[in-house]
Amino acid sequence: MKKTTLYFNGEILTMADPLYVDAVFVEDGIISTMGERDEILTHIRPDTEIVNLNGAVLLPGFIDSHSHIAAFAQTLGVAQLSSCRDFAGIQEKLREFAANRKIGSQDWIVGIGYDEQHLEEGRHPDRGVLDAALPGVRVLITHASGEAGVISSLGLSAAGITADTKDPEDSIIGRMAGSSLPNGYLEGEIFSSVASKIAPPDEDQLLDQLEAAQDIYARHGITTAQEGLTRDEEWAMLRAFSDSGRMSLDIICYVDPKEAKHLSQENLSRVQRYKRHLKIGGYKLFFDGDLQDQTAWMSVPYPGETDYFGEPRYSDEEAELLLFESMNDHLQVLVHCNGDAAAQQMISACRKITEDSDVGLRPVMVHAQFLRPDQLPSMANLGIIASFFPAHIYFWGDLHMRNFDPQKAAYISPAQSAKQAGVVFTFHQDTPTLLPNMLNAVWCAVNRKSRRGTVLGEEEQVSILDALKAITIHAAYQYFEEDSKGSIEVGKRADFVVLDFNPLRVRPADIKRVRVLKTIKDDRVIYERE
Repeated sequence: MKKTTLYFNGEILTMADPLYVDAVFVEDGIISTMGERDEILTHIRPDTEIVNLNGAVLLPGFIDSHSHIAAFAQTLGVAQLSSCRDFAGIQEKLREFAANRKIGSQDWIVGIGYDEQHLEEGRHPDRGVLDAALPGVRVLITHASGEAGVISSLGLSAAGITADTKDPEDSIIGRMAGSSLPNGYLEGEIFSSVASKIAPPDEDQLLDQLEAAQDIYARHGITTAQEGLTRDEEWAMLRAFSDSGRMSLDIICYVDPKEAKHLSQENLSRVQRYKRHLKIGGYKLFFDGDLQDQTAWMSVPYPGETDYFGEPRYSDEEAELLLFESMNDHLQVLVHCNGDAAAQQMISACRKITEDSDVGLRPVMVHAQFLRPDQLPSMANLGIIASFFPAHIYFWGDLHMRNFDPQKAAYISPAQSAKQAGVVFTFHQDTPTLLPNMLNAVWCAVNRKSRRGTVLGEEEQVSILDALKAITIHAAYQYFEEDSKGSIEVGKRADFVVLDFNPLRVRPADIKRVRVLKTIKDDRVIYERE
């Protein structure tokens, strides 16, 4: 007999037409009917589960349009330093992380995500900072860029780096002032070499960390997640987790075509269709770097520079070939583009590839932060989806105001202009860069405030409803899943999130105070707030 569930006595926000209904009836994980309460009550059976919302708000489950859930799981085995604002904060986080761990003489304590631009000291920490935090322990902390970091004195000794060690090509060994003694800072290949020698967790530990990551996504109301750069390591981890029966979220993988294209050819049963909640959705490419470290590829030189435009990854011919090869497999492509020059390269390549055919693969421009107004009509015409990272406005907006022309900085993640141009847009948190808090993305897009309270581009603020669409029905459209997810409608899956307040009925400034009470996947509770 079919399992049935009735949801009622709260605000049911469908993200469709009509926007609200009184009650929803679910059969075997699929919404079978919805509407006025008295009508829906006629469908209940003696064994129907009755879910009284008690005035809470039911919405479609949130859909993560871009993150790295496997990479996030791996970070759960290390100390998180991205929130640290001074050396003392780094030391405190390292001590907290190490407190409940048994540390052997050969073990390392690893921290990730510090950024000297956000530290009061305005510089990288050195080995003395790490030694004082955890004396007699091998410690390595990674910069937010992933390309540099600092290791403790014992770590330097274990790595064999001394005053006599010369800087390898394309690497930097930081030195004590007026001395050749290493200060612990390493950059480039030498840092990667040291980090790669740290023993990774075993498979059981990795799967436990992945389950913890999944729980964090569910805690934020997410029912569909992404691994946005899948190679052999990430796929092995996710497939083992799926095959173990522990995967409760739907997870969509985008394969690195340069390193792991074989994954899409060897796992046909999971290409564009779920098997035990896991599928391959397409490919992921990078056309430039990041704004924070000024590697995003711009069409004009960076302020203070005459001929530095950022760092393109490919020539136009190479980019076009990569996109063509990916689309030729009839798979969707996600392209990392932060600067307007990278965005133009993607637009031009898509135009050339699709001018003779309508492949309908919904290419996604990931981040799309410094788009120009003239690029939006082309994106709309080509069906390119913009997946914006609006939290950048809050966390790095002040930095961008210093590094760029204020007018350009104010146009970052231009969601309102995208809407007016007819570009479908979604929002993401780029986890593990930030926690997968989708309501935070909504708050940032609606308010567009920096840490210091500066509003960047008031005219680019979007309505709360449009922001919610970006994490529900538009995100479902991005994944070609708009017929089964993203709104509460008959025939769609019972993927829901229950909130304590209706985001449409609170002040824009108060969106961040709305809390997830429950997350429901296929009519099964996967998170409930205590």
